[in-house]
Amino acid sequence: MTTTTKTVIFGNSGSGKSTLAKRLSKTSDVGHLDLDTIAWLASTPPERMPLEQSIEYIQDFLKENENWVIEGCYSDLIELVLPHSSKVIFLNLPLEVCIQNAKSRPWEPHKYSSKQAQEANLEMLIDWIKQYETRTDTFSQKAHQALFEKFVGAKIMYTANERLVP
Repeated sequence: MTTTTKTVIFGNSGSGKSTLAKRLSKTSDVGHLDLDTIAWLASTPPERMPLEQSIEYIQDFLKENENWVIEGCYSDLIELVLPHSSKVIFLNLPLEVCIQNAKSRPWEPHKYSSKQAQEANLEMLIDWIKQYETRTDTFSQKAHQALFEKFVGAKIMYTANERLVP
């Protein structure tokens, strides 16, 4: 009997979503969708992709992958995949941990043209992380908490930088 793996991981920037999703994708041999790759237009300054276009990408991904892990901080997009999910993981880590993780993250070539470009964005990212608990937008702790509470399937919330083993 095969196990269905349809996991959504969400939390603040720097909480470890991508690291955990990559590990789960590799160990479980399932598709991986980083919502950062479908949430933004390739523009300067950054601009959100029209929601309809992001939805099309998500629908295509779901059609192409029977089992998967999807990760991001976009409550508006995550809400669309919750009905298809078998499990959610909320990385609700302290701000200080998220900031340290952001400072030590490796270069993300799917997001930045160079490590230097990523480093140039670090101050803005840290400011963004610091606002997590007070924002009320789709990226906020409040929005993530609501997603977590709404989900009726298997779910886990991590609140410390412990070994993340779902």
